[in-house]
Amino acid sequence: MGNSVTDAAELPGAVALRDRLASGALRASELVELCIARIAAREPEIGAWAWFDADFARDQARRLDEHRRAGRPIGPLHGLPVGLKDVIDTARIPTENGCALDAGRVPERDAFVVEQLRRAGAIVMGKTVTAELAFFAPGKTRNPHNPAHTPGGSSSGSAAAVADGMVPLAVGTQTAGSVIRPASFCGVTGFKPSFGAIPRRGVLRQSPTLDTVGVFAADPAGAALIAEVLFGFDPADPATSPAPHPRLLAAVQAGPPLPPVFALVRPPGWDRADPDLRAAFDELAEALGEQVFEVPLPAPFDHAATQREVINLAEMARCYYRYGRDGAEKLAPRTREALEEGNAILARDYLSALDWREVLYAGLDEIFLRCDAILCPAAPGPAPEGLEATGDPIFNGLWTLCGTPAVTVPILTASNGLPMGVQLVGRRGNDGRLLRSAQWLHDWAAR
Repeated sequence: MGNSVTDAAELPGAVALRDRLASGALRASELVELCIARIAAREPEIGAWAWFDADFARDQARRLDEHRRAGRPIGPLHGLPVGLKDVIDTARIPTENGCALDAGRVPERDAFVVEQLRRAGAIVMGKTVTAELAFFAPGKTRNPHNPAHTPGGSSSGSAAAVADGMVPLAVGTQTAGSVIRPASFCGVTGFKPSFGAIPRRGVLRQSPTLDTVGVFAADPAGAALIAEVLFGFDPADPATSPAPHPRLLAAVQAGPPLPPVFALVRPPGWDRADPDLRAAFDELAEALGEQVFEVPLPAPFDHAATQREVINLAEMARCYYRYGRDGAEKLAPRTREALEEGNAILARDYLSALDWREVLYAGLDEIFLRCDAILCPAAPGPAPEGLEATGDPIFNGLWTLCGTPAVTVPILTASNGLPMGVQLVGRRGNDGRLLRSAQWLHDWAAR
């Protein structure tokens, strides 16, 4: 690697690293050592990792370097270290779901996404911190930009690890705003694909109607690189279906044939937005000029947050029944309250809420006919001060309910210096086009 990069925080994006690893200009062992050094230096302050073993990472890197030296074919993620949210099963590595009741839990089998990562040549760097049971009770992680502020949640460790240069890529999950919001707070790209695009076998089940695996990277191209590997069909996950494998990275690298057009949306909850965010969005709209037009969401979206919560809590009460039965006193108060609320939801209200996904999505048709992507906030503002909560997902849950792909583009900064993300939302199944538009916006803002 020479003397060109001496600190993991200075590393280029995942695609550039992939190219250097593939060409032999960089060895997996060199990259892993940089990441290990960064973790050693910063983990005491940031707390991004639930499980990390430097020698385990070194051993994977050594074997990958030997594999390449032997002239054997390499995978699309050859040598790239990846952090995995600690709700994703890893064989013979603890997966404790951020929960005292799962302390010491060691799965026997890798989750689907871990199998895909290993086949692609990625290095499992370790398990990143999650909020308790991927809900709202925060873990130990702090925001790398200011440790007095939340990193968001529930994929807090994954977002913080990428933001701090500990790993170039990470995997998380979203049921409300658990990828998009922490990505915004930590100043990285978070990508939540279309519902059902990435199989969830081996991932903690909180709400099967909503749970979505997502990814973190420095930029949309990096998100496309890892997400493309994870997309697929698994008969164990009924949300997935057989389909041609997407070429997400190729779509991003090809660039749009014309500058994209964005539909600016101020979603329900806009009155909760920070003044910095409001001002930034006004400036962004002015700078984009004719490439953006403002449009209101249809009236039914005013009820989206309530209906999403009904689904989430009802399914959570079912999926987490054993936690409430066997050790509710060991759960955080907010988690216990959610289980109690879920148990009280009537079947008719739950079944009615399930109908809302298609009702809401149908209301987006006219908007998507006029734009490449919807542009809206990724969070109500910069990361709030304090570590007792993970922030407000009001601008995320409606898109999770709709099953649309969404991506955070880290291009705004608050007056206190903390990052704020722009969220782009696309049609279901148009993940490549969405990521292409996101990379365009990322590059445009950098000019």
